[in-house]
Amino acid sequence: MQYEELAFGHLVTIIPAFLIGTFLLIRRKGSVVHKLLGKIYMVLVFFSAFVTLFMPAEIGPTLLGHFGFIHILTFVALFSVVEAWLAIKRGDVKRHRNSMIALYVGGMLIAGSFTFMPGRMMHNWVFSLI
Repeated sequence: MQYEELAFGHLVTIIPAFLIGTFLLIRRKGSVVHKLLGKIYMVLVFFSAFVTLFMPAEIGPTLLGHFGFIHILTFVALFSVVEAWLAIKRGDVKRHRNSMIALYVGGMLIAGSFTFMPGRMMHNWVFSLI
């Protein structure tokens, strides 16, 4: 798969995940809607993070000519999704909540911010339109 195809796959999963995640953070927890959207959110985030494993780092130093610093957030996201899912299955609502907040802040806000740095694809896409 080409880098652009992978980036597109990442983008079409992360945008709805961001919107759903934002909605889930501000709405009442534990409802049927929360549980359904939460499952969708977790699948979207997991798939989106998984796709990024195949996207080579284009900025900064790399490990094995592929993985860059941003991939650390990929592994954190994958771990957080699994940890949150296992926590809620055990009934550990506090750990689930903390994992989901960390995932949203780290995976959506921090990693998302990095994508708009000069030289990155999102920066080029967005600022070429302006």
